[in-house]
Amino acid sequence: MRITQGTFSFLPDLTDDEIRLQIDYALAHEWPLSIEFTDDPHPRNTYWEMWGLPMFDLQDPAALLDEVRACREEHPEHYVRVIAYDASLGRQTVALSFLVNRPSEEPGFRLERQEGKDRQIAYTTHAYATDRPSGQRYGRADSGRGARSNGHGR
Repeated sequence: MRITQGTFSFLPDLTDDEIRLQIDYALAHEWPLSIEFTDDPHPRNTYWEMWGLPMFDLQDPAALLDEVRACREEHPEHYVRVIAYDASLGRQTVALSFLVNRPSEEPGFRLERQEGKDRQIAYTTHAYATDRPSGQRYGRADSGRGARSNGHGR
C-alpha cells in the first residue's frame, strides 16, 4: 500500500531534479524549509523527527538537496519529507509538504471497527508497521551509524 500524505503523493516518486524545482518554488515564495523522517507515517502522527534545524536563511537549493540525500542515506528505510513554512499570516504554517523517500516495503493500514453502546460504531486505523519495534519497522534495522542522526556532524 502506498502512503499518500502531502503534496504530489499520488504521483510517482519525485526525482532529485523535481525536488530541486520544488525547493526553488518554496525559496521564490520566501518559505523556510526543513527535513523530517519517521518510521510511523500514521496520518495522526504529524510530528516526525527533524533532520537538523529548519533552514530559515537558505538561499541555495543545492544545500537542502544535499541534506535530503544525507537523510536518505542515514535512513534508507524511513519516510523522509520536505516541509516549507509560510509565516505571511503572522504564524508559521505548513505551505508545502512532500515525501522524498519511502521504505522499500509499505505494509499499509487496517481498519478496526469497534461496536459500542446503543449500536454505535467507531473506526480507527492501525499501521501494520507499528507491530514491529521502532527502527525495525521497514526493511533492515537502523545500523546505528548515528553520527548524522540530527542532521549535523560531517
